[in-house]
Amino acid sequence: QVQLVESGGGLVQIGDSLRLSCAASGRAFNDYAMGWFRQAPGKEREFVGKISWSGLYVDVADAVSGRATISRDNTKNTLYLQMNSLKPEDTAVYYCATLLSYHDTNKATSWGQGTQVTVSS
Repeated sequence: QVQLVESGGGLVQIGDSLRLSCAASGRAFNDYAMGWFRQAPGKEREFVGKISWSGLYVDVADAVSGRATISRDNTKNTLYLQMNSLKPEDTAVYYCATLLSYHDTNKATSWGQGTQVTVSS
């Protein structure tokens, strides 16, 4: 099992940027594809983006396409989510997760505790 801890959330204004981090410990971080998800109040958790174990393959959801960049540093066991041009609808708790397969975001095995992002209008 991998232990995950997200950080970097906060209260920001419309149009601001944030970089979220997800620090991993435990089993080898680079064994896993990784995903970012978010959950807004009263809504189901939704997929934000994913990255392969090597970092060569990345995909993001349409809702954040063009505004989100996912990267990882396997030497630091850390996953990142750079969000730009933030909108009120980006307000949510953001989670990182290990994925059994890059191709299946429904099979997440470990989750962090989440970090709150609030975009104020």
